[in-house]
Amino acid sequence: MASEGGHGPQTSGDYISHHLQNLQVCKDESGEWIWNHCAGNPMAINVDSMFWSVFLGIIFILIFRSVAKKTSSGKPGKLQAFVEIIVGFVDSSVKDTFHGTSRLIAPLALTIFVWVFFMNLMDLVPVDWIPLIASATGIPYMKVVPTTDVNITFGMSIAVFVLIIFYTIKNKGVLGFIGELTLHPIAPPTKGLGLIAAPFIIAFNFILESVALLAKPVSLSLRLFGNMFAGELIFILIALLGVWQLPLHFGWAVFHVLIVTLQAFIFMMLTIVYLSLASETH
Repeated sequence: MASEGGHGPQTSGDYISHHLQNLQVCKDESGEWIWNHCAGNPMAINVDSMFWSVFLGIIFILIFRSVAKKTSSGKPGKLQAFVEIIVGFVDSSVKDTFHGTSRLIAPLALTIFVWVFFMNLMDLVPVDWIPLIASATGIPYMKVVPTTDVNITFGMSIAVFVLIIFYTIKNKGVLGFIGELTLHPIAPPTKGLGLIAAPFIIAFNFILESVALLAKPVSLSLRLFGNMFAGELIFILIALLGVWQLPLHFGWAVFHVLIVTLQAFIFMMLTIVYLSLASETH
């Protein structure tokens, strides 16, 4: 197996490492921008992940905008019918799960489901196609599945986390938010000698509920990242087989379509559930 740029043989480990390496840019100690020498730099930007996530988001907007502008009450086209099925599915999921009142939740759920699905779907593109095209244009690294980058999945989950805080304070007030963190799951005593133990119970509740609250964005991001990264790694390992990869690649791709769709659905549903819990006032 030839190495990138033809500088000698490339081992299987080199091949795997190359395909798992992001195209990165960062500033060095002198303040100069440098490419692909950003190991250990927390401010490094994964340019390929950013490009493909934005590109796929634009594709999503253009497709749905085009369908919305051409929507007719007569016999719908195939694309319009498909989009209507997706919108109806997401709308019913929101109605069944979200118990608050908000005009944001349904569009947010639709955006999450379709955008994450598009990003996951890039995992079905043969692993060598786009990197080889990029290499021919002088770009040494190119990862095309944004959801295999924990920075992308964490970014989305942090946005959901901010919405959870916002809806909790909006519907329950600041005192209600503080009360959820300190008065549950163990109600502290309000009279008698039990008042002595109240500060300890409140502290215990705060630690427990804070961990539960912070676990929401962590679980959202790591679940999506872990499943998609594992799927990408299997595709890379299959590609090492050369021409014998074709039947295995096809079989894994068919199965992976389920994972691609399921992970987008899970991310959407957990977002709806978390925001529903934040909106409930009882």
